[in-house]
Amino acid sequence: MHLVLVHPEIPHNTGCAARLAAALGLPLHLVEPLGFSLEDKYLKRAGLDYWPLVDLVVHSDFDAALRALATTSARPIEARLRLLTARGGTSLFATDFAPDDVLVFGCESKGLPPAIVDPRADRRVYVPIRPAVRSLNLANVVCLATYTAMVRAGLPLPDNDGAHTPLPEMKDDVRPLSRTRRIDA
Repeated sequence: MHLVLVHPEIPHNTGCAARLAAALGLPLHLVEPLGFSLEDKYLKRAGLDYWPLVDLVVHSDFDAALRALATTSARPIEARLRLLTARGGTSLFATDFAPDDVLVFGCESKGLPPAIVDPRADRRVYVPIRPAVRSLNLANVVCLATYTAMVRAGLPLPDNDGAHTPLPEMKDDVRPLSRTRRIDA
């Protein structure tokens, strides 16, 4: 399973998603343009000292991300996409997920661009909320959707009773930019 943030704008939300990716051992993909620098202090702070555990990949655009992600499974990339949106689709709690799915999240102010969603309307997934609420915080949706997708796909969650065993490299002052792989396949 892969997590993809398309044009994220708020460093704290991306840092929280990075911390979740570290906690679950999932790759986190960011699609440019980003609304912040990968050297942003708030991004680093939100990810705490977990950056050595983050598999962070940056792509120049969504098509580059799709090309790179297509190489990670034999199943066609379009069949693996789950587009998280506040507007329509299938409830997160009624969606079937597969272990190689790609969870795609849009930016905080606009969500996923129509150019991504419109041709893939059948891939939309939403979190049920009251009609008076426009949307949920991106970091909250990433966390809720990721855990739900992993459980529904039958993926094992970390076997941890709450114990914390820091790795030696977590003592280093690791910056997000230093953990970044750029793939523009």
